[in-house]
Amino acid sequence: MADYAVFAIADFDANAYANAVLAGESYAPTTSSQPPRPKGTLSIQEPTKEDISVAISKLDLGIEDVSKQIKVLVAAHHEDLLQHASNASKLSGSLSSVRRGLDDVESSIEKLRQKIRVPYQALQASVTRLQRIQQANDALRRTARFAVLAKRLETQMNELGGYTGTGNRGEKRAGAGANGPAGDHQDDKERTIAKAALSIAELGALLDGPDEDHREETHGPDGESSLPTSANSIPLRSVNAAAAYIPFITDSRKKVTEEMEAMVLQGLASLNQSLLASSLQTAYNLRTLPTLVEGLVRDLSEAVEERIRNAFDLSRISKEIVAKEPPQASQGLLYKSRVRTEPTNITAPQFAAALWTRVESLVEEMAGCCIKVYTLEKVLKLKKDSLSGISFLDEAFKAIDGKPSTIFWTSLGKSLDKYARDAAKGSSFLQQTLSSGYPKLLRLFHEFFASIAVHTDTMYTPSYQSPETILILRALSIFEALYVSRSSTRMNEAVAQAFSGGSRAPPGANEGNNIVRTVTNELDSARFDPLLVHVVAKNAATSLESVAIKADGLVVSDRSAVSLLGPMATPQQLLNGQVATCLYQCWTKLEKLMEEHAESVSTAIGPSITKIRTRYDQIVDPLQSAIKKELASIVSRLHRLDLQKAIDPMSGMSGTSLYMKDLVDKLNFIKTGLLSNFAPEIVRPWVPGIVKYVIRIFVLHASIAKPLGESGKLQLATDMAELEFSLNAFLADGLQSKRSGSLESIGDEYKALRAMRPLLFLENAYLASPERTAGLAPLVVLHHILVRSPLPLPHTLHGWQEAEYVRWVDEHAPEEGLSLIDSSITHWEKRERNGQNGETAVEYISLARAVLRSAQRAS
Repeated sequence: MADYAVFAIADFDANAYANAVLAGESYAPTTSSQPPRPKGTLSIQEPTKEDISVAISKLDLGIEDVSKQIKVLVAAHHEDLLQHASNASKLSGSLSSVRRGLDDVESSIEKLRQKIRVPYQALQASVTRLQRIQQANDALRRTARFAVLAKRLETQMNELGGYTGTGNRGEKRAGAGANGPAGDHQDDKERTIAKAALSIAELGALLDGPDEDHREETHGPDGESSLPTSANSIPLRSVNAAAAYIPFITDSRKKVTEEMEAMVLQGLASLNQSLLASSLQTAYNLRTLPTLVEGLVRDLSEAVEERIRNAFDLSRISKEIVAKEPPQASQGLLYKSRVRTEPTNITAPQFAAALWTRVESLVEEMAGCCIKVYTLEKVLKLKKDSLSGISFLDEAFKAIDGKPSTIFWTSLGKSLDKYARDAAKGSSFLQQTLSSGYPKLLRLFHEFFASIAVHTDTMYTPSYQSPETILILRALSIFEALYVSRSSTRMNEAVAQAFSGGSRAPPGANEGNNIVRTVTNELDSARFDPLLVHVVAKNAATSLESVAIKADGLVVSDRSAVSLLGPMATPQQLLNGQVATCLYQCWTKLEKLMEEHAESVSTAIGPSITKIRTRYDQIVDPLQSAIKKELASIVSRLHRLDLQKAIDPMSGMSGTSLYMKDLVDKLNFIKTGLLSNFAPEIVRPWVPGIVKYVIRIFVLHASIAKPLGESGKLQLATDMAELEFSLNAFLADGLQSKRSGSLESIGDEYKALRAMRPLLFLENAYLASPERTAGLAPLVVLHHILVRSPLPLPHTLHGWQEAEYVRWVDEHAPEEGLSLIDSSITHWEKRERNGQNGETAVEYISLARAVLRSAQRAS
């Protein structure tokens, strides 16, 4: 079939093929491509140039061949062909009936179209006429309403003109009282202005077209327009009768607006909420309330910003000072220098006075503007539309992003922050004056907060600070930072100066007082402000911590600091005494200072004071322990004496014991060599404690001195007299006040010392008598009973040394000592009752039991 493909092409042209055969060329149609023919095959598509008959014969053969193939195909598929022919005949009948049905449908549609089109066209024409009638009706209705309102406005403006003409007389009568004729006259004028504003707003709405509510009513339930919309309505400006009133309405709006603005300004100036409410009602009627409120808040904020700019403008201050200077007599002949913006050392006080005057004026202006803003906001919040119930404040939110007070505080904070930073960067004089005088600046703002507190909800107290006040004070943070930095520098310099001498010139009482004085001055300067004093207190705590750290570097803690060898104090003891005096002055006076300040200040500085006291205790506690240990060691040498030898009648009274002489010398060294290195107020509470300790230890050692003979009793009595004399001298010389400068002020310990002497010579029968042993502890009486008896003392029974036992008794409660003696007696009774000393010890055991029972009853 490839040979006949050329004849099956849709664009086959027989004439072109014949021409190609006659010309001896191959036929190649442009719209199709022939498949490649194998080389050496003969095709009817390629007639030769030599013989045309050959080409014709090929065509004939081809026709015959195709005819044969057709016959074969028809013979092979004749049944299918007959079936297709039958089906085509049937389909032709069906198509004919369908055609007739379609023709009927088209005819019906055409008839229906004729029935709808004509009424629709008629209805459309009627609707168009109705719309035009409605437009004319709406225009007439609005024109009629416009005429009524215009006449009403004329009447209202005439009334307003009458009030304005008699305004001066009304103002003169205003002093008679708000409830008099002048007050009624003003109220009538305000009501007339509000009514005129409402008329003007409605006239303007009629001129500009129907409002949104009326526009919504023009739509039917299906959304179709039943009344003319604003786009199709007839504008009243094109109506001559209405257009003639436009100049009058414009003038009336201008006049009412001017009256309204004057009322607003007058109401804000006098804080007259009634007048302000009337003016805002007028603005609401004019549909200009949001714009008015936005303009008022903006104007007040800009006024405050301008005041702040002028207050910190050094060039204006300079011009003001120059203008106040008296003119010179021969000014024309002298050289006149340009105006200086930075003051000299001579003119600095004048510049500073002018600056503070401007700042005071600024604070007053800020307070006035702030009160006006809050008054405006209060009236807006209270005033509501009588018909819709919408608050005027909600209406104002259409033009502003928040409450007027919030906008004002934000603008005020930004302006203060901006111009304060610019002033600090642009002028060293402003920076120096405002930072050094920051407490004065802060007091002015305290006055500002106090003056607006009555009219606003802002508070600035030690316990609570409103966010608005914090915002304003943060705007002054640059001056606060400079002031706090200088305050911290002063305190650090005081500490550094106190420890500048190092160990060669350690700090003493004067340096400690200087540190406390500096801290006190800084806290007192800032105590009026809870935030500032808290910041200063933190810096003071840091400086005081450095005191403890520096003192720790100077203090010596080795053996030389607590050595009591004498005869003079060691250099380390002198150094520690000076440092301890400095620390004592610091923590004692600072603790008293904290009682005068708020709890926040005490919380901030308290830990630093505790560190100073801890460092002080670390110096004096080891020294006090060493003193007590040394004195106890000397008194314990009492037991080395032979207290049972017989009395020599030829030798007379025995002298003071060697240990007592050493004790007296040691007390004298402690007083003159050690305690003198500390301030008198430090050692004053130490001295009674040392005296009480010495007496208590001596009485305990004397009560357990065994064996004890008559000569020993006399020797102890002599030593007691010497001890009493030395302790009196130890208390004297100004270390104690005159009221408590004797041993009587010591109390029970001195009574025990005085009662110990007769106890030595008391008969056995009276040892258990409380009246004869008054002033002595039951434990001491029991010791003396055991000394006289053959019973062993508790320390002997347990194998202790006398000093160890006395230290144990001093460190434990009296009940434990009594229990120890009771158990010792019981133990001895079990072991030695039937011994050789049993009968002798019965008397003393009964005495001891009696004293124990008496002690138990007393407790």
